Amino acid sequence: MKEIILIKNGELALKGLNRRTFEDMLIKNMRRRLEPVGKFRFTVAQSTIVAEPEDEQTDLDEAVERIGKVFGIAGFSRAAAVEKDMDVILRSAEEYLAPQLLTARSFKVEAKRSDKKFPLNSPQICAKAGEYLLEKFPHLTVDVHSPDLVVNIEVRDAYAYIHGKQIKGAGGMPTGSAGRAALLISGGIDSPVAGYMMAKRGLELIAVHFASPPYTSERAEQKVHSLLKQVSKYSGRIGLWVVPFTETQELIKDNCPEEIFTVIMRRMMMRTAQIIAKRENAGALITGESVGQVASQTMPAIACTDAVCEMPVFRPLIGMDKDEVIAISRKIDTFDISILPYEDCCTVFTPKHPRTRPTLEYVEECEKALETDRLSRECAENARFVAINAY
Repeated sequence: MKEIILIKNGELALKGLNRRTFEDMLIKNMRRRLEPVGKFRFTVAQSTIVAEPEDEQTDLDEAVERIGKVFGIAGFSRAAAVEKDMDVILRSAEEYLAPQLLTARSFKVEAKRSDKKFPLNSPQICAKAGEYLLEKFPHLTVDVHSPDLVVNIEVRDAYAYIHGKQIKGAGGMPTGSAGRAALLISGGIDSPVAGYMMAKRGLELIAVHFASPPYTSERAEQKVHSLLKQVSKYSGRIGLWVVPFTETQELIKDNCPEEIFTVIMRRMMMRTAQIIAKRENAGALITGESVGQVASQTMPAIACTDAVCEMPVFRPLIGMDKDEVIAISRKIDTFDISILPYEDCCTVFTPKHPRTRPTLEYVEECEKALETDRLSRECAENARFVAINAY
């Protein structure tokens, strides 16, 4: 009996003629994520991918933990792969699932026979396995509606697979299947969650962080590194560009009305991020904005910000409230990092009375005192690259 991981790819099954391309990308992502654990052989059958370790010493506990964070997987199970013989299947089910059967009070058997040459059909497999397990574990009762344990038997081309409860996967689409996008990341709660959510839809992330020393510290940048490491456990490797932003912020402060400082600052960030995004073959920007959360996130302010954008801006949190965002940040373990008291550049020179309904004409008039093209170009040219990889 050998142990493997059975992976259900969920949404990929709807991709029609392109399905194999998405599956290949998912396998590539899983192979990269599992590389530190060991080598795996991947085979595809219907809506299932079988990950078989090539070395018996492979740590399957660690492999399962990593698989659970790979986007594109609906669910997965550790399973025993055995000979397609009913007596072998019954003995293996007893042995492999004994720890779960001993602690359960009720169970049922579900069977799937993909190999139509197998002499028993699915109902017959269920009946024989149920009878056998009741005899071996007399404390159990059969409950077909809400059992403590479902014993799954799948008879496929090469092996019969035996497993218990399926573990829920990370869902979504394989990272990279939807292209690349640049995430504007501060050190707060929202932007890491926004990056996670867009990576779940198949986007490969690069990140852009604006640093303003001496107003912001090295700890603030390290905080961003830590946040991205947590996100990269799901998204895979992330390239971070750290942009020196002090000069730009000081020029805005000295030459523009205080009430409009934040909107002009965000427009400069968007200009700079776009330059970096194009350089990195990214086709969109991602921000953690939510309507009405702060003064720069009203509809008029967002419209003024977007006016400088030449590519789509994805805002996955736009209709969410803070509690919803915090719930996701706790799920992906970024919340405790986000609340560390190291301020980012967005809090530098914050106006006391920001204008919440700016007009584009007014903002553009205020910007005439700045050389916006030069500043954004220089910021992008002076950006420093950092590779982020949780594994």
